[in-house]
Amino acid sequence: MSPLPILYSFRRCPYAIRARLALCSAGICCELREVLLARKPAEMLLLSSKGTVPVLKLPDGRVIDESFEVMLWALSQHDPEDLLEIDLEDLRYLVWRNDEDFKPQLDRYKYYTRHPAQPRSDYLAAAEVWLDELEQRLQKQPFVSSERLSLADIALFPFIRQFAHSDLRWFQACRYSQLREWMFRLEQSKQFESVMHKYPVWEMGTVGVNFN
Repeated sequence: MSPLPILYSFRRCPYAIRARLALCSAGICCELREVLLARKPAEMLLLSSKGTVPVLKLPDGRVIDESFEVMLWALSQHDPEDLLEIDLEDLRYLVWRNDEDFKPQLDRYKYYTRHPAQPRSDYLAAAEVWLDELEQRLQKQPFVSSERLSLADIALFPFIRQFAHSDLRWFQACRYSQLREWMFRLEQSKQFESVMHKYPVWEMGTVGVNFN
């Protein structure tokens, strides 16, 4: 058994990105196993039949396969940036709105050719309901839930980034100036640069790479 937690991840997945950001903030070293979602390894599927990333296997055998729960576990071990210093009710609301309402609209907007029932502009309009809410928050304070960086920011950021890069020209010219500034600030952080390092795809029977 590995003395380190084992993290199954996919570099570009926003769920995996936010898990890696929390693990990085907490300073938790993991054995990272980069996977291809088109070729999911059997070992990962044995741990979590959902077939999604991230999947975190702890040294005691416990498995956490929800990204938000990975974040909470990591920061409960060590939270040097005080990311958990946040209204937990507001945090759960923000994550719920992002994951349950916004993410499906984001997917339809990004992969609009797979959803020909409506024009892309309709998917954009649906996604903008959430963007409007975040913009209003960020007009009042520099971060989405408070005056300082919190878990809410790193939980939402990868999804806003994915949306923005679906049509970066539109996003750079859109009316969401505070949201754009917030996203670019987080995107340029050293922590984000670190967690987006490219690793080779893990092969079964081998040891993954040290992360963090």
